[in-house]
Amino acid sequence: MPPSLDGYLRTFVAADGSPTSRETITCGGIEVSRYWNEFWTSRQRQASSIHEVSYRACFKPQLPRFFIDLFTEAGDVVYDPFSGRGTTAIEAALRGRRVVANDINPLSAVLARPRLSPPDLAEVVERLEEVPRSRGGRAGIDLSMFYHPKTRAEIVALRRYLLGRKEDEDAVDRWIRMVATNRLTGHSKGFFSVYTLPPNQAVSPESQRRINEKRGQKPEYRDTHALILKKSRQLLKRVSPEEMSSLRCAGKDALFLTGQADETPQIPDGAVALTVTSPPFLDIVQYAKDNWLRCWFNGLDAEEVGAGITTARTVEEWETVMGRVFAELFRVTKPGGRVAFEVGEVRHGRVALDEHVVPLGAGAGFVPEGVMVNSQVFTKTSNIWGIANNTGGTNTNRIVIFRKPE
Repeated sequence: MPPSLDGYLRTFVAADGSPTSRETITCGGIEVSRYWNEFWTSRQRQASSIHEVSYRACFKPQLPRFFIDLFTEAGDVVYDPFSGRGTTAIEAALRGRRVVANDINPLSAVLARPRLSPPDLAEVVERLEEVPRSRGGRAGIDLSMFYHPKTRAEIVALRRYLLGRKEDEDAVDRWIRMVATNRLTGHSKGFFSVYTLPPNQAVSPESQRRINEKRGQKPEYRDTHALILKKSRQLLKRVSPEEMSSLRCAGKDALFLTGQADETPQIPDGAVALTVTSPPFLDIVQYAKDNWLRCWFNGLDAEEVGAGITTARTVEEWETVMGRVFAELFRVTKPGGRVAFEVGEVRHGRVALDEHVVPLGAGAGFVPEGVMVNSQVFTKTSNIWGIANNTGGTNTNRIVIFRKPE
């Protein structure tokens, strides 16, 4: 752990030899340093395959890894109050840390928790053999625009089987549920559906009909059991025996919460060594709209889930919500612990949320240590949405670092 974050970042050199640049900014009357460099994206190919579960608006595993390695030791508790697909939780477990994760969206735990208790592939094969491929009854909604009738029957049968076991489910059930949830729709033959948008964005039935008409396509049969096994192999292919042991060890006492981030009584005072998180950014991402089909498969009410997710439409509303979150983070953070709070430039670069976050954290009692801006080349998905490199969008990786006084 560095004796001085400023000293560490000033001397940090990127993989391509670039030195860190630094400037002083004033946020709400508080002077902090802002550091620019490629701190972790050059290492993005080093990520474990266990992370490869799609979810809208999630950061790369290298981001939490950077802070986990820098600020924590084996056995420390790492927390994410806006867990999403569980990137921080999974990376913390891989690094031998203990895990606490929270998200108002129950799909977060569905996607994250199973990867802390990965089953053997033979167990997945055996369990799938117990699942009927039909006799699942009716879907209750029209899914004909997404699935071949035989595929649809398999999905409904699997859904019925998993929902029926929910009270007595084990790690294998949870794994199959997670993989199937991730395979529901996508843009390749590796998914259950006909060609559609990337798997983290489920379009409406009406939109899918238009896609089918425009492409002249009809849903083809997909063997759902074979695809679940294929994705399971992909998720586990680059997980070493040591990492598998670390995941399962962390899974034994990992805490997954589903609730508001400003009220987490299940977390003891001063329990957390490091928080790495990325909160909802104003009204940019419509989580419930993107996840309606995943909610259906898991027996969840998409409208109810969406109603609880923060979609503040003004910076002032967002600050009010995040102020309460910072107060709770201060309570659960141990003296000397850190918070790495990732935000981005939104509204086409007109709003730099890092400058709003600094006084929020300070107001809760934290000491602002600086703002890190990770210089990076955007992904294909970002370019699809018209986001220019390092000028706008939610994945510009601006991270505000706070420390709780000793």
